[in-house]
Amino acid sequence: MIDDPLSGVRDGYDRWASVYDHDGNPLPALEEPHVREALGDVRGCRVLDLGCGTGRHAAWLAEAGARVTAVDFSEGMLQQARHQLAGADVRFVVHDLHERLPFGDASFDAVVSGLVLEHLRDLDGFFREARRVLTARGRAVMSAMHPAMFLRDSRARFTDPDTGEVVAPGSLPHRLGDFVMAAVRAGFALNDVAEYAPDAGFVRQYPRAASYEGWPMLAVLAMQPDPAVTRTATPSPAASPTPPCSARPGSTDSRSAGPSGC
Repeated sequence: MIDDPLSGVRDGYDRWASVYDHDGNPLPALEEPHVREALGDVRGCRVLDLGCGTGRHAAWLAEAGARVTAVDFSEGMLQQARHQLAGADVRFVVHDLHERLPFGDASFDAVVSGLVLEHLRDLDGFFREARRVLTARGRAVMSAMHPAMFLRDSRARFTDPDTGEVVAPGSLPHRLGDFVMAAVRAGFALNDVAEYAPDAGFVRQYPRAASYEGWPMLAVLAMQPDPAVTRTATPSPAASPTPPCSARPGSTDSRSAGPSGC
């Protein structure tokens, strides 16, 4: 019988939850400013955070004026997120991202997913569902540990604070091209595929990144629905045919206006 490399992901993140935000992991720190910049202005937007973890993206999205729906299947991570975001305009949903999303077509103006892709088996299904729930003029930003990290035998892992055990929840060595082609097949047009490496200044702040200085640690995909791809919507009472937030200023073409508003 072949072992499933992803069988321990849920339990692993449940165990990681209590220390995830303060264990010195450099990757979230490298990632967050690039995701913010790529996503742009989210005021008044309905934003879906897929694989929200402890709510690190949901927190700034809500503070920036978005109405956030945050999804994860780790109860430990969601417990931390609920505690840290108490009172914020965030709805939390327990859901496995390998399954169809429990939302109607065109339900969101933006989709964000941070450092989740290595934990997914079916990239096509994931990107397809992200596209399905996104409005025609919406935008999506997905980040991932750069596949080059696997060449250094680096993947998501942490030290359990209770046992001292080094735990790797489970990852798959996808290629950058796998991410790109899954997005294209799902009906996305890619605006940018960016790769980031820590520099000396970042290493001074996050010493754990020292051995990766100049090495690509992060990939960020910025996308929007491809208008050339015709989709047949699945009728759903939950779907909103018209985005409730204002159109992007200055243009009737969402691509020419850039990531500003909804």
